[in-house]
Amino acid sequence: METKGRGDKTVITNRKARHDYFVVDSYEAGMVLKGCEVKSIRDGKANLQDAYARVVNGEIFMFGMHVLPYEYAHSDKPDPLRVRKLLLHRRQILEIERETQEQGITLIPLRVFFVAGRVKVDIAIAKGKAHYDKRQSLAARDAKREADRAMKGMRD
Repeated sequence: METKGRGDKTVITNRKARHDYFVVDSYEAGMVLKGCEVKSIRDGKANLQDAYARVVNGEIFMFGMHVLPYEYAHSDKPDPLRVRKLLLHRRQILEIERETQEQGITLIPLRVFFVAGRVKVDIAIAKGKAHYDKRQSLAARDAKREADRAMKGMRD
């Protein structure tokens, strides 16, 4: 059986995550989904905008991820905002639980992607940015863009 085209494929990204948070560390986790949810995610019909994760009784769950019901599913259309369990190794869960005990630290999803046909999510331990930090990030990005333009002008 040939696995052509079955490599890592990012489907959904949380673009506001890096704007609103400093990413400290990230982990790749599996996700417990129903069949029609997988098809919907493969079509890109999911949203990570307000999603976050939490450790509950030694397990990690994702809250607020919106997955539109698959339009061609005949039955068993789950709630689009249902809580989804994330799959990690026990030591990773303990490490995440220890780090999220700190004030101002949260777990946010960065992207949802496929690895060999399985849905994975990158969850990050993140610290919220203050308003002035966001302005500094924007200024640094603009300065880098201007420098790249200037360098391109010199090469031409």
